[in-house]
Amino acid sequence: MPPKEKKRGSRALAPDILSNLPDNIIDAIVMRLPLRDAVRTSILSKMWRYNWCRLPVWTIDQALWDMTNNAISPTTRFTNIIYHLLTLHVGPISKFTLSVATLGNCSKIDNLMYFLSRNGIQHLVLQFPRGNLYKLPSSFFTCSQISHLSLQNCLIMFPPAFKGFEKLVSLELCDVTIPSKFIGSLISCCPLLEHLVLHSTITNHIQIRAPKLKSFDFTGKLIFLSLEGVPLLEKLSLVDTGYSGKAGKCGIPKFLESFPALKHLHLDYFSVRFFAGEVPKMLPFALNSLKRLHLSEFSLDELDVASCALYLIKSFPFLQEIEIEVYDDWVEPAGGDVTNEILEKVNSLSDVTLNHLRVVHFAGITGTDPEMQLIKFLLAKSPMLTRMLIKPGVGDDTPKSRIEVLAEITQFRRASPRAEVVYKLP
Repeated sequence: MPPKEKKRGSRALAPDILSNLPDNIIDAIVMRLPLRDAVRTSILSKMWRYNWCRLPVWTIDQALWDMTNNAISPTTRFTNIIYHLLTLHVGPISKFTLSVATLGNCSKIDNLMYFLSRNGIQHLVLQFPRGNLYKLPSSFFTCSQISHLSLQNCLIMFPPAFKGFEKLVSLELCDVTIPSKFIGSLISCCPLLEHLVLHSTITNHIQIRAPKLKSFDFTGKLIFLSLEGVPLLEKLSLVDTGYSGKAGKCGIPKFLESFPALKHLHLDYFSVRFFAGEVPKMLPFALNSLKRLHLSEFSLDELDVASCALYLIKSFPFLQEIEIEVYDDWVEPAGGDVTNEILEKVNSLSDVTLNHLRVVHFAGITGTDPEMQLIKFLLAKSPMLTRMLIKPGVGDDTPKSRIEVLAEITQFRRASPRAEVVYKLP
């Protein structure tokens, strides 16, 4: 056979690698592609034509919108996508994400929710644009297999027959409108709930009882807060965005005694003000589990807040990491008497030793006496300290220049011979 003909014949006999891949390999490849590219695999081979129809994970987000014809409205494009999903998909859908900033009200979303509720949805993310609340339909509350739920800009009104999500492990509500009395009911009807996030959710009454809860992240307005029956809680973050101006609504010792397993605590200035008031000298109980303390948008120039912060630092004997972000633009500079009282509070910690503290992050330092005194204390009372990172404030109206602050810090005694002090300029 002539060489040329032999070569042509060998091409004809070459195996079709794409068509002969096992189904599980094809599925694994398609699942790792963006939705638009996954659908396009239909043209590769007959074996690939309808593989995308078995996808158990779907993501409809802005990236998909940006790759399509902009002459077609987002609602029309979304309607076309949902039509193909509802008519061609086979098998369960375990995870579905809808996150499109330009999508307006669309009746097809209710059809989509009904479809997902009938196909074993386990992980659901719904993110709608601000100012366009989506009212969850009754079919949403029948998603009996759901274990992870994230909602943004939604309206939740529970039907009378709703008994909760028995398999829900993770719940995230951001800018969600929900009657205050239903927050506690929803959480108590999720017996396996471990992770809870509430961000800017319209509610002023938070009463939580969740025996499996391990982490709680709250950003919003603190008016009434009750966390009871949470013996496994390890991570707690409270950021108060709507402070009413009144301090001492809830004693910090009474609050902390509900969390025997707490390891990470994050409070901001206003949430500390929520607890600040008459601060006892010591906790009436041991809280040895806490390893990390984060105080954000903080001020050490206010007596109540500074006292509460110092009380927290000395109350956790096994603390390993402290992060303090100073931001005191809304606080009047402390007068001489107040500053002296704060300094006395710091000096009263002379008998405290932080034997387990290893890392300190201090941001926004301006060189005030309370700030410098606290840095001095942490260096002198932390024999296991390995690193202290200090970032100065960015304003020009500061008590001391950055060079003066750095020069003063270098003179402070260090209890740890391995302590590295890093002064990082912005």
